[in-house]
Amino acid sequence: MTQIGGHIAATRRPGALGVHSLDLVDVTVPDLRPAADFYRAFGLDVREEGNALALYTQGHAHRWARFTEAKEKRLSRLTFGAFADDMERFRQRLRERGITPIDPPRGAEADGLWLRDPDGLAIEIRVAEKSSPSDKAPMTMVSAPAGTAAAPSRSRAGLVRPRRLSHALLFSSDIGRSIGFYQDVLGLRLSDRSGDGIAFLHGIHGSDHHMVAFARSGGSGLHHLSWDVASIDEIGLGAMQMADKGFSAGWGLGRHVLGSNYFHYVRDPWGSWCEYSADIDYVPADHDWASGDHPAEDAFYVWGPTPPADFVVNHETAR
Repeated sequence: MTQIGGHIAATRRPGALGVHSLDLVDVTVPDLRPAADFYRAFGLDVREEGNALALYTQGHAHRWARFTEAKEKRLSRLTFGAFADDMERFRQRLRERGITPIDPPRGAEADGLWLRDPDGLAIEIRVAEKSSPSDKAPMTMVSAPAGTAAAPSRSRAGLVRPRRLSHALLFSSDIGRSIGFYQDVLGLRLSDRSGDGIAFLHGIHGSDHHMVAFARSGGSGLHHLSWDVASIDEIGLGAMQMADKGFSAGWGLGRHVLGSNYFHYVRDPWGSWCEYSADIDYVPADHDWASGDHPAEDAFYVWGPTPPADFVVNHETAR
């Protein structure tokens, strides 16, 4: 149902404590110039903000990710958004769990509540507007009537511009420990997992099937950032758009099992990935998702080409 039909999607689960959005992903890279080239080619709005590059989506005021220069490429911190009236409850939760907050990392804003996850990654909880969706994102799938040509000419296809950041998949040295921390401390909930290999968690106030996910590795790191687009056609056009700019290494077109989204991944200059994603499953704020533990053969992809040999390599720990 829609607002016209009398239903307005809930944007908060009453009484439950949990972050509502993945507000910002911070990454360091050795050189900002290839980062700017890559993400502009991907279709993002790349802006210089001080000594950093900030990633926006076209027509959206939210800053989804930020890149700064350092010696090595590394996932440096994650910021989660919370409702203002929940912040004191989060502080109380940390006290109850015996978790001591940390000082803000160098160069970070000091307005949030800072801590470290089990792999040592800096995590911030701060007051922010909800940027995770409050309803399932629409996907375009139109079959043209007989007697008409449906496909645009290549010259008229236009630039693919993602609508928003959907999720981040991180590496973890212990999947069960990461699930426990992000559920118990941040209030996320397990959507699905495959043993100790991979796990997907969603936000309790309405989010995609996963806001964050974890793949097993030797430690923390960024596997990929996933960006929502409007159609399978845009996924294919995005792949061509990147190949035309020299970024042809990737994986797709395919469809995932857990999350159900259609995908194409493009490898970035440092061995992580960026995903064009369409039609991911959605978990409303008033819905209890039935999580499952799936065998590996039923947890990766329904169809698609064979993944690249280095698809699950954590280059941050490999160094």
